[in-house]
Amino acid sequence: MKVDYIEETAIRKAFAFEIDAEAVEKELVSRARDYAKKVKLPGFRAGKIPPDVVRKRFKDALLQDAAEAIVNKHVFEAIEGRGLKPVAAPKVVDLKIDEHQPMTFRAVFEVFPTIEAPDHHGLQVKTKKAAVAEEAIDAEIEGQRERHARFEAVEGRPGRPGDHAVVDVSWKPADGGKGGREENAMLEIGAADNPAEMNTALDGAAVGDTRSLTIAYPADHASAAMAGKTFDYTLSLKALRVKILPDVDDEFAKDLGADSLADLREQVRSRLLAGEERKVTRELNEALVNEYLKRASFDVPEGLIERHMDARVEAAARSLYLQGVDPTKIGMDWKRFRESRRDEAVEAARADLLLDALAHAKAIEATDEEVDAELVRLSERTRKSKEALRAEMEKEGEISALRARIRESKVLDLLKADARLDFE
Repeated sequence: MKVDYIEETAIRKAFAFEIDAEAVEKELVSRARDYAKKVKLPGFRAGKIPPDVVRKRFKDALLQDAAEAIVNKHVFEAIEGRGLKPVAAPKVVDLKIDEHQPMTFRAVFEVFPTIEAPDHHGLQVKTKKAAVAEEAIDAEIEGQRERHARFEAVEGRPGRPGDHAVVDVSWKPADGGKGGREENAMLEIGAADNPAEMNTALDGAAVGDTRSLTIAYPADHASAAMAGKTFDYTLSLKALRVKILPDVDDEFAKDLGADSLADLREQVRSRLLAGEERKVTRELNEALVNEYLKRASFDVPEGLIERHMDARVEAAARSLYLQGVDPTKIGMDWKRFRESRRDEAVEAARADLLLDALAHAKAIEATDEEVDAELVRLSERTRKSKEALRAEMEKEGEISALRARIRESKVLDLLKADARLDFE
């Protein structure tokens, strides 16, 4: 056997193999014996098929199986022999195999780059102190009012803007096709989110009225199922209701579990401030990493970029699924979406590699005590015991990911501690 190691770039490597014809023949003979025991052919008893018949009848399949066995054995032996750590499984190219001939092929793969972490001191970034405006507290409490509103029946008059209409809605495409129906839908008359035609139809309508209307949706409508199409609607008004919002006072606050309105405002302030602090920290970390990346130059393995692209597609699909939307039925060009995330995937991969290099340089690791502390925090949030949570995470292989997150957080803290922060 002949093997040549080729360093195509700093991260792209290859092995060129030439396997002796004798070794190929030995593998083919072994495969043919296995086939002879398993396959069935007319005129032959099971397990009694002559090897030369098997070789002739199943030549292509035998060559393919033999090639796979030879590749799996020699490629990984060569990689381990040089102590290399591929980013992903090697890709086999230029493979040639035939009976009584040497087998040749190349195994191409990427390795993680060797990165010398640059000096991290003095990164200059802009940031801000977390704060919550009174208007934000007002908006949060107003949202609580909306969620605790009650609806009272309207009698003796037709609908008007601000009323909530309970309607049965049926629709069908104007040019024919399958339609649909929804019962007891509640629409606010005059709401900006409603099509103007629907608001017009309901304004002045009385309980028991039926209104017909046609809506032509623009080509850029948010729903792919409706964009550029025209639908005929029938609205049957079943009830009118008016929304009654609770007064913002101490009694309202007590209904929400606070001691008083002042206490409720402080609870809301604390919750919003915690969220704002997380946002500021996230933005600061991103800014620090972006500045640090400017000090380093290295190639990024395509395999690592691909992983980040895949992760973004999976996250988007998961988000839709959690909203009750089937990701496969919304007309999304997922290949195009995936490719649109390439640039951010490249930067995320660069960040992973550089922060890992800095962690190695500074001997930063997650300690067992830090892992235990994080498990305690997570157990309180999930209402599971620390032991049960650890067992669950170990089973799913998530403990190593937890260690990686703690390690990265410590690296980010290091960048922050030695940075020059300009507060806006």
